[in-house]
Amino acid sequence: MAPCILTTAMPPLSTIEILGVPILQASSQQALATIERAATEHPPALVAYVNAHTLNLASIDPSYRDILCSADVVLNDGAGVGLAGRLRKRPFPENLNGSDLNPKLLELAARRGWSVYLLGGHPGVASQAAGKLRAKIPGLDVAGTHDGFFPRTEDARLAAEIRHTGADVVMVAMGNPLQERWLAENLRATGCLLGVGVGAFFDFAAERVRRAPAWMNRLGVEWLWRLVLEPGRLWRRYVVGNPAFLWRVTRDAFGRSKDGR
Repeated sequence: MAPCILTTAMPPLSTIEILGVPILQASSQQALATIERAATEHPPALVAYVNAHTLNLASIDPSYRDILCSADVVLNDGAGVGLAGRLRKRPFPENLNGSDLNPKLLELAARRGWSVYLLGGHPGVASQAAGKLRAKIPGLDVAGTHDGFFPRTEDARLAAEIRHTGADVVMVAMGNPLQERWLAENLRATGCLLGVGVGAFFDFAAERVRRAPAWMNRLGVEWLWRLVLEPGRLWRRYVVGNPAFLWRVTRDAFGRSKDGR
């Protein structure tokens, strides 16, 4: 696989390339500081979380891999990416699960006086998540919400609507790869400093879906909990996708070691 070219002008910490995608090696505190710096020094900044499923998609879709490569901050999410780092003898300092880090990112937004727009999820979910998040995070300003069920012909109109609210941060919950594609194509038009792909975060924040027990989160196996809750929708992603990811990263690590890299 050909290496991708980093387009970000701001590499404050080292990265490790997993299946062609450079991922920041950082603690949660370092990751938040990096995101804040990207948003203030090089806006608009795109933040992406990558897990085994994300990297599987990027491995078979070069256009999606290019989007992840051009993101300003790419963070490791889950045990699969953690294992890939260990295979390369460069373990990640923490598992940067988005469901844990996003609330901290919203706390940062509240401290900075940044307003936030929540885009995505089923109708009503983003609005409900906004109410729960406002109650938990003092000073959080949610400038607006919109569900993720709209035709792509509405992208420009919706981006203009977000700009009109004056939002500084847009969180997009449309799943991979749609949320990152939407941000790559529309973030600048929103006028936001920061765009973040957040996956199922709104469902968790709205308390429509129960999060895994803390011990599963610490081990990076929240995917197993989600599989139990939604087997029909997620079995292929995890039952088929996880072994495929393990094969890919093992082959990649072995190939690099043979090459002396």
